[in-house]
Amino acid sequence: MRQRRRRILTTALGLATGLILTKPAVAISTIRFAAVAFDAFPVFDPQPVATLAETLFPGQGANLTNAWRVRQFEYTWLRSLSNRYADFMQVTDDALIFAARSNKLELTTDKRSQLLNAYSALKTWPDVIPVLRILKDRGVNLAFLSNFSPKMLHGCMQAAGISGLFDHVLSTDAARTYKPDPRAYQLGVDAFKRRREEILFVAFAGWDAAGAKAFGYPTFWVNRLGLPPEELGVLPDATGRTLMDLLSFLDS
Repeated sequence: MRQRRRRILTTALGLATGLILTKPAVAISTIRFAAVAFDAFPVFDPQPVATLAETLFPGQGANLTNAWRVRQFEYTWLRSLSNRYADFMQVTDDALIFAARSNKLELTTDKRSQLLNAYSALKTWPDVIPVLRILKDRGVNLAFLSNFSPKMLHGCMQAAGISGLFDHVLSTDAARTYKPDPRAYQLGVDAFKRRREEILFVAFAGWDAAGAKAFGYPTFWVNRLGLPPEELGVLPDATGRTLMDLLSFLDS
């Protein structure tokens, strides 16, 4: 009798242990923010634009791309300061024309269209979609808060297959200004109807991380280029190289 009881207890214990070991883990969200707002470039990879520029202008693509990128953002700031707003696609076009002329490159109508259209069909960085899906599964509200025009944002989202992952697609075009103008960052507060302290902003550029932090957003800088922080008197709450680092920060 004792041996039989011992066998029954041993079998029951083995079954219970097996259930414990094989039971799927349940993800428990420890994220301490109500929402996460992304700039476009932590999500979308702009490198194909540079690759296309090199294809169209062999040996000159890097010079064109660098001049184009710098002038692109300088024009947004100058237009904001001078109250002469134009949307980001127009700014991008103007900057491309200037960059081509400054590098003495012949920018044909076809090459110009190819380069501009590339900005509306960007795909994501490899680490992005898995992290976005994890956040979405955990019930975190997601948004873009970008200088991109609405057409550019929706075009990239469609090209990347992520249209269903975002609750809000916020272009600074709605405020007719550009980051780091506080009116641009305010769009996130208005859309989520949350205090700015409850919304984590995810930046790609150091200046954007500084601008968002100065506005009052908790800020994570996805420093994919490994650059030093800007000397603007404010620092992001945390920095990483990928969205996996962002996920670790959210769970910490």
